[in-house]
Amino acid sequence: MKLELHALGEEAMTALGGDIAKALEGRGIVYLDGNLGMGKTTLSRGIIWALGQQGPVKSPTYTLVEPYELGSVNAYHFDLYRLASPEELEFLGVRDYFDGENLCLIEWPEKGRGVLPRPDLTITIDAEGEGRRLTLTGETSHGELTCRRIQQMRSEV
Repeated sequence: MKLELHALGEEAMTALGGDIAKALEGRGIVYLDGNLGMGKTTLSRGIIWALGQQGPVKSPTYTLVEPYELGSVNAYHFDLYRLASPEELEFLGVRDYFDGENLCLIEWPEKGRGVLPRPDLTITIDAEGEGRRLTLTGETSHGELTCRRIQQMRSEV
């Protein structure tokens, strides 16, 4: 299932992240695709704040992964932009993060091709005028259910 959404500005992107967090129910593997400056980290920030993070959510560009223990939810925000090769992920013990119970948000997933598991949800962000067009693609039953939940939330507004 594919769902197309639009966000105009940082506040709208953060709010959309909140809806996505609610629909994911604190678990899943989410690929975030888009060029530099499209809002991947802003969207991730909205998701992580909606899960209960009180402090800042920074881009893990240099650390590759930033963990967030949020009550019953363990969220991991990956930024693979600086990854030299997918094998580096093996040295990080990356497979431990993908146990089915965690929420993993992965920016630049193409850099981890061959090592990363299949996503539940792929979110592609493109520029559209002054705003952003987000295409959400459910890749698994959990991803498809997430898309349906977001569609329902958005139609109730």
